[in-house]
Amino acid sequence: MSDRFSRTELLFGEEAMKILANSRVAVFGIGGVGGYAVEALARSGVGALDLIDDDKVCVTNINRQIIALDSTVGMYKVDAAAERIREINPECKVTCHKMFYMPETADKLDFSQYDYVIDAIDTVTGKIEIIMQAKQAGVPVISSMGAGNKLDPTRFEVADIYKTSVCPLAKVMRYQLKRRGVKKLKVVYSKEEPITPQGQAVDDGSGKTDMRSGSARRSTPASVAFVPSIVGLIIAGEVIKDIVKKAAKENDT
Repeated sequence: MSDRFSRTELLFGEEAMKILANSRVAVFGIGGVGGYAVEALARSGVGALDLIDDDKVCVTNINRQIIALDSTVGMYKVDAAAERIREINPECKVTCHKMFYMPETADKLDFSQYDYVIDAIDTVTGKIEIIMQAKQAGVPVISSMGAGNKLDPTRFEVADIYKTSVCPLAKVMRYQLKRRGVKKLKVVYSKEEPITPQGQAVDDGSGKTDMRSGSARRSTPASVAFVPSIVGLIIAGEVIKDIVKKAAKENDT
């Protein structure tokens, strides 16, 4: 019988679709990367999604964020994403957390309830906290490295954090995670050298901090429609495949 996920079922099988429907994934950061990851997870039949972000949609997001439209400007990003998910799969349970995730707010979320965690935020302190909380809870986590100031979507690849190179954010993360005893971390990164933005950077009004230094952001990273979207889709693909593979192994044992 055909349904909205019948084409996916042809690849994964009926049992895998049941597993995805019973899975809960947390996505931190519903922007250019996280928004596309959420979209792909919903279209793959994941049954529950937690969306964590405190930002509202801005007109400057329209060039690259799937949730950003004239009609959604001013909405919380998690609410805009939740509306899309309801249109894609009304049976998907969506939990919105309007919060800026940092160590100070870490106690608001219980990572043990998730089957997978996606880190798609751009602050080092927040990223490290997400990864440490996921590791402590024994939950798999995948992290997005720098997608801003890049133009070549074909350069992105999946790797362990300690096998990355070139990416400035990955360099900082390698150092910080090694200090904390983290042995491995799946990431999506690019070896493309960051491009220097042209002209005056546009202030997006987010008030966030620079992803590398943690200091006040002096300029907004440049970005295009076809780079963060690819990163988000790669991440979603890894999550879906990992959930299905883990379930298959558990069934075999």
